[in-house]
Amino acid sequence: MKNLFDINNKTAIVTGGSRGIGAMIARGFVENGVKTYITSRKASDCQATAKSLSEFGECIAITSDLSTVEGIEEFVKAFAEQEETLGILVNNAGATWGAPLAEFPESGWDKVVDLNLKSPFFLLQKLLPLLQKSGSAEDPARVINLASINGMTNSHMENYSYTAAKAGVIHLTRHLATQLAGDYINVNAISPGLFPSKMTAGIMSEQGEEILRGIPRGRAGTAEDAAGAAIFLSSRASAWITGVTLPVDGGVVASA
Repeated sequence: MKNLFDINNKTAIVTGGSRGIGAMIARGFVENGVKTYITSRKASDCQATAKSLSEFGECIAITSDLSTVEGIEEFVKAFAEQEETLGILVNNAGATWGAPLAEFPESGWDKVVDLNLKSPFFLLQKLLPLLQKSGSAEDPARVINLASINGMTNSHMENYSYTAAKAGVIHLTRHLATQLAGDYINVNAISPGLFPSKMTAGIMSEQGEEILRGIPRGRAGTAEDAAGAAIFLSSRASAWITGVTLPVDGGVVASA
């Protein structure tokens, strides 16, 4: 029982791993002995984060645009040139958009739904052979989709495409979990609450104190909170857990 949370010597991909929750999870992996590939659209950001995280272990940057199937295929080709198997896939890359209902643009819908919902599906599809090679009955391969508490409760914000996409991620997680259980691939999701990031910076500057008062635990999430959830879902401790969405939110969903 002493090594239930050991993830040493696994190989992982963290999409959107150059900043925010993705970088938090990537650091947790790297510091715990996981060979971690991060990807994002901006080469400078991706390389800088990989260099920083390489102080703690092995982190490799692959610049890519995962918003299109063509970009996904290019990324998978680059990854497969370096690795024959994949133990952990964290689908974290995402975007949001806010606009009044009467003015919400099609571009804001398509951008968010494509990156948050379509891309995780097709990235998993293209990486499936490598995940299948990695998984076993005792230690399945792991897919961790980043959903959101906005996909579980009413956000009370005008971020319609984001809430719809994240709700879709949650249900897609359940669907894929049952489909892939026989292939020894666990598929779970994390629904983060408030974490400091570029995505939340605007709303925190405007409504920070009010938002924190609405969190039962009274604080925002930390890097340890994000990494801890991902490490649990990647370790032996969760080998018999699949199709689950884990709120990491300080109690927001429970109190909604």
